[in-house]
Amino acid sequence: MSHDGVGPRAVMRSVAFLTAGVLAVPALAGCSEKDPAGKPTAGQEIAPAERGRIADGGTLRWAVDALPETLNAFQADADAATSKVAGAVLPSMYRLDANGRPQRNPDYLESAKVVDREPRQVVLYKLNQQAVWSDGREIGAADFAAQWRALSGKDTAYWTARNAGYDRIEKIERGANDLEVRVTFSKPYADWQSLFSPLYPKDVMGTPDAFNDGARRKLKVTAGPFALDTVDKDSGEVRLKRNPRWWGRPAKLSELVLRAVPRDKRTAALADGKVDLAEIDSTEAHRITLAARDKGKGNGAPLAHGPGAALTPGKSLRSWAVAHGSDEEAADEEILARKKRGKAVAKYADEQSSLRGFEVRKSLEPAFTQLALNGQEGPLADERVRRAVARALDRDELARVVLRPLGLPAEPVGSHLALSGQQAYADNSGALGGQDTKEAQALLADAGWVSGGAVKEEQKEKKAAGAGASKEPAGSEASESSGTPADSDAAEGSDSDEGSGSSEDSGSSGSSSSSDGSDSSTTSGSSDSSDSSSSSDSSDSSGDDGTYIVGEDGKPGDDKPGENRAPALLVPAPLAELQRVALLDQAYVLGVHGQAEKAKKAKKQKAGKKQRTGKKQQAETEKQRKKDGPGTSGKVEKNLAHEGRSQFQHGGAPGAYAPKGTAAPGRAAAGPLAKNGKPLTLRFVLPSGPGSQSLRAVGERIARMLERIGIRTEISKVADESYFKDHIASGQYDLALYSWPASAFPATDARPIYSKPVPAADGSLNVEQNYTRVGTDQVDQLFDQAIAELDPGESRSLVRKADARIWAAAGSIPLYQRPQLTAARTNLANAGAFGFQTPLYEDMGFLKKGAKPQASSAP
Repeated sequence: MSHDGVGPRAVMRSVAFLTAGVLAVPALAGCSEKDPAGKPTAGQEIAPAERGRIADGGTLRWAVDALPETLNAFQADADAATSKVAGAVLPSMYRLDANGRPQRNPDYLESAKVVDREPRQVVLYKLNQQAVWSDGREIGAADFAAQWRALSGKDTAYWTARNAGYDRIEKIERGANDLEVRVTFSKPYADWQSLFSPLYPKDVMGTPDAFNDGARRKLKVTAGPFALDTVDKDSGEVRLKRNPRWWGRPAKLSELVLRAVPRDKRTAALADGKVDLAEIDSTEAHRITLAARDKGKGNGAPLAHGPGAALTPGKSLRSWAVAHGSDEEAADEEILARKKRGKAVAKYADEQSSLRGFEVRKSLEPAFTQLALNGQEGPLADERVRRAVARALDRDELARVVLRPLGLPAEPVGSHLALSGQQAYADNSGALGGQDTKEAQALLADAGWVSGGAVKEEQKEKKAAGAGASKEPAGSEASESSGTPADSDAAEGSDSDEGSGSSEDSGSSGSSSSSDGSDSSTTSGSSDSSDSSSSSDSSDSSGDDGTYIVGEDGKPGDDKPGENRAPALLVPAPLAELQRVALLDQAYVLGVHGQAEKAKKAKKQKAGKKQRTGKKQQAETEKQRKKDGPGTSGKVEKNLAHEGRSQFQHGGAPGAYAPKGTAAPGRAAAGPLAKNGKPLTLRFVLPSGPGSQSLRAVGERIARMLERIGIRTEISKVADESYFKDHIASGQYDLALYSWPASAFPATDARPIYSKPVPAADGSLNVEQNYTRVGTDQVDQLFDQAIAELDPGESRSLVRKADARIWAAAGSIPLYQRPQLTAARTNLANAGAFGFQTPLYEDMGFLKKGAKPQASSAP
């Protein structure tokens, strides 16, 4: 992720990021109460301190995901590390303040303004007379002109990522003196402040060879508070040193080192003292918080968390007994296990002790997570279905799932084009409407999706296939229900979804796998299952393998459920013994609970004898349960079969067995939807990596929300490496979750994301970065008008209108602003969770002994 607001602007929209911090950029600012932009949802947390409190010297080691592939921010493979380097060593005419709004950078620019609008727009830059390159040459018009020619798109020999803005320039010339640069535009350009940030020397931009290869691994000439020292691939470090020719406030640090540390190894790197500043995930943040809490207990105190926390006195005693017992084989195994556990506990304790020197600084990234709906084909090509999906979502709940456990403001995002506090922000979600189950169901009905048709069609197909239908091999991947509890990240604030029954599926028709073979598939709302071992308990020997419909009475020609019954629901044929036992246990618990409720009611209404009878019956049931044991096939199973007929006639445990004619459970009343005999099932692709827990928790929550309106989802979990390239960019999904950075210049940067796809010369569809494939001519026209409008207020109004149209099209649904968690040494100042602000590299440093930071604007 980048906060610089410089390098990534050239490529920020070419990469979407899905998990904890992969790429981002800037955005936000102070505003009046009437301003629809509002204020930032969360402030930055960087331990601010005056420069006088910061010691001179020292080395800051900052963790990055990987060494930059290029130091040229305008090439396609530039990344967050590229942006950090560019921000520290190169000029930037504008940078973003704590509210994300562009501010003139006085170190390079005395003034910049539009001096002519007719017949052409002309911007006059007046440069700081002290601004020089590290070779002593003044920064001037020649550098501006070289960058324009390289990025204009007219010379294809330059391998540029994109040329937005530069392609509108007609000419660049020297002004009244060497410190003035006049830029004349061929077309009006509202986002002219986005240009020349960063600015490279003419030595880099002057020729295609220098541009393409000269700045990938080195920058001989720079002009920032730091200069590039070395790029060492072997040690995985980029080392920056103070620039002796820097004319601004001198850098407090003597060195700034960017060290490549994979995200899953950052806790160890922090504990080992290899890095001082690192973006982390929620699990690592929790460990650091626990370390700070345990600080006052002393180093010898046992920890109540970590690998030894689950070892109770009873377990410890048993472990000792086994290790010293007569069974030599068991003793040897236990001794080995105790040694491993001891080492793990000691290592964890040492790491926790070291982590006490760090703290977690948190804010919200200048980026938001969205639900993308692929509208190219299938059910989501119908705008009514997309709108129904959107109206089924409780966006407030989804924001709470991710942000509330972290102590961050849990507010849903109301715009595709800006975030709260940015100049272009306004909550336009009303153009689509909030969560409304009835409205969602009405939209689906209007689109022709009705309840019940699909299950009938499925049964016919199964009967036609006959008993000889092939089954998945025993080793096939198991599919898990999206109704299972969400990941630990979502534990707080979650609610129970009664009735979203699930059954394990071995190779169901709903499951799918990716080309890399790493998918595990999850189906929500579907109960079709085939068991690898056939059961002889089924009373129906037809070709459907015993599958039947709960709620059907089995009469020939009767396609409707009984008059007083819930709609039909497809449930599995007899399962294997393990599943059968689990269902019997579940039915037992429900049966006892039902009897207890019955006894309560009898007490209120009649009292006396019936009450005593109810208690006696319950006691007898419990006695019999203890006698037979859970899951036995004797008397308990017989009693449960009787209870299934008496107690569960009009509802019951979702997915449990029931004879033909039994009504479906109440929560499943909507039933799966179908159109022309085909069920409404959407493939929901999610990343499977260890850093994607919260994303998967949100995805599973969304699946349950859609199930309530009759939409099935097949959740496919794919490898992080293939998630974006092989699924999102290629359109191999129906639903997906990923994030976009929010730009301070949405008229320029957001257009490729939301513009209407057009056919390419080879017949393919040119989508640019619009991976939902949903766009309209009206949105394109509003972007074109906004980018050409030189009145800032009118341009923002046009951007907001475009956003309202994007909401109405329902191609993507913004959910929440991404959390930003950073581990920082407690004595490190002016660094941490930057939020929307461009870091001030010259002000970063370590506090003097005894000095304390100022109060932070933490969320």
